[in-house]
Amino acid sequence: MTRQTETPPAKDRPWLFRTYSGHSTAAASNALYRANLAKGQTGLSVAFDLPTQTGYDSDHLLARGEVGKVGVPVCHLGDMRALFDQIPLAEMNTSMTINATAPWLLSLYIAVAEEQGADPATLQGTVQNDLIKEYLSRGTYICPPEPSLRMIADVAEYCYREVPKWNPMNVCSYHLQEAGATPEQELAYALATGIAVLDALRPRVAEADFPALVGRISFFVNAGIRFVTEMCKMRAFTDLWDEICRERYGVEEEKYRRFRYGVQVNSLGLTEQQPENNVYRILIEMLAVTLSKKARARAVQLPAWNEALGLPRPWDQQWSLRMQQILAYETDLLEYGDLFDGNPAVAAKVEALKAGAREELKQLDGMGGAIGAISYMKSRLVESNAARLGRIEREETVVVGVNRWTEAEPSPLLGEDGGIMRVDPAVEAEQVSRLDAWRSARDDDAVRAALDGLREAARAGANIMPASIVAAKAGVTTGEWAECMREVHGQYRGPTGVAAGISNRAEGLEELRGAVDAVSARLGRRLSFMIGKPGLDGHSNGAEQIACRARDCGMQIHYEGIRLTPEEIVNRARDEGVHVLGLSVLSGSHMPLVEEVLRRMKDAGMAHVPLILGGIIPEADAEALLSMGVARIYTPKDFALNRIMSDVITLAAPDEVAA
Repeated sequence: MTRQTETPPAKDRPWLFRTYSGHSTAAASNALYRANLAKGQTGLSVAFDLPTQTGYDSDHLLARGEVGKVGVPVCHLGDMRALFDQIPLAEMNTSMTINATAPWLLSLYIAVAEEQGADPATLQGTVQNDLIKEYLSRGTYICPPEPSLRMIADVAEYCYREVPKWNPMNVCSYHLQEAGATPEQELAYALATGIAVLDALRPRVAEADFPALVGRISFFVNAGIRFVTEMCKMRAFTDLWDEICRERYGVEEEKYRRFRYGVQVNSLGLTEQQPENNVYRILIEMLAVTLSKKARARAVQLPAWNEALGLPRPWDQQWSLRMQQILAYETDLLEYGDLFDGNPAVAAKVEALKAGAREELKQLDGMGGAIGAISYMKSRLVESNAARLGRIEREETVVVGVNRWTEAEPSPLLGEDGGIMRVDPAVEAEQVSRLDAWRSARDDDAVRAALDGLREAARAGANIMPASIVAAKAGVTTGEWAECMREVHGQYRGPTGVAAGISNRAEGLEELRGAVDAVSARLGRRLSFMIGKPGLDGHSNGAEQIACRARDCGMQIHYEGIRLTPEEIVNRARDEGVHVLGLSVLSGSHMPLVEEVLRRMKDAGMAHVPLILGGIIPEADAEALLSMGVARIYTPKDFALNRIMSDVITLAAPDEVAA
């Protein structure tokens, strides 16, 4: 009897393996990329530093302390050239997490690809290019919403005609969840953004070409720890996007209605306490976007276990890459169809999420869509985040090592270097020196002509991509390109989502309210607390929650949002006569920014005003900051907002009250 050999099932191709990386300089980041590719990474995901994201050169006043901290600085064609040295762009799939300056960075990328001999029509990758979530949650916007939407459409139209394999926009719901969005809000706000972009694109191309352009829009999604809900959310995204493309835009071809998304799993849930636990969180969150074939991510990038502590080292990124490789190549996941089709619990949850998202979309439609509803969406996110934090404080939501099972052995992973990589402070001066050399060596007449052409295109409402590519090749810098956009379209300050008036939310705050009243009576006026965000860091979630809780405790709050200079913060604190000044810095730029704020406070006669600080601050830095005169320091482990409020009250109290 002949024994039959079982034929193994055919495997699906795995998703793209990425790690989100970039730091210090273009040359250092290039070395990291080439090392990661050699380890089996199959796509690049470029992190740019905050000056590059917000359209400033490395020598700008606002860039001080921020250069190379959360990504790579790219000021001009030479930097982009160095970033992709020895990496053939015609063979690479590159994701660039860039939004306000997306037209510019894509122009630099195209220019480098052409220098390498690549045909732009062959290039594959993505620019995030989503400004609406920047107004809501991330803060790297430059111009007002309407001209920003036009620039998004410029990139999409240009790519459709000239770079057809490129994804011209990632509708990004990642930061919405980081800002506290419920799954229904994340679905609705992201889909509303996609609708706004498609509405802007529809008049730009022939009707017959529009479905193919719809098919180039992709999404970048978050996956949190609530595994079943997150997996169902991805299936709901798939159904709702298909429904919108078919019913609103009449797209008949299924391939153009497909919900194509990349994902980074949730960094918000990574903990400073017992950071080794983050490995399990990252793995579980990855399963939510890979197990369901119907809604599987096209690309996955995973944070490292130590991102709540600081910048990951290459080994930390390698550990996250190995998670993906083991799941894709050692398990049998890719040999099967969808594991959840026909599951009644999954079907019910998906339908509930879709119903909630449709209700939110209906509300946004009534406000004029995503552009008209920015203030509404921002306030809703602040409210949702406050509710999330409240559940953690009350232990209704368990976070292992944070509010339950907090006793633990010291982590051997932290080691002598603190478990993170530090950017050399000399990096900024070296980058500025290279920038000066670039400006000195370029043809000034060619630069002037290119900037004139760019300005003219922007004023005329023409597509800015051709003029941007000319400017890139002429040697124009990131700051010069962005200054043209500011000059033509103006700058924008997004809503904070924080109402100034004292709210009626007094539950659990009665004792703190009484203490605020008592201290205010002794001070002779209402206790005044200012929260400032110096530098370019746009992660405002923590600052917003501190402001809301201080307001609810009865304090007079002053919070004007992101991207203020130390000089502006100190001047406003002096003018308002604040009793306590708080700074929020999450970009790793706390040392130079706090030094300058303290110096300016002393010069303004405010040395007696207590300064408190919140951010991702290594222990060694915290000790140095306290010795410089910072009164209190809070890091992500300090989730109990009422304790922070108690500290603020104590610091504001006159000496006889404090005693």
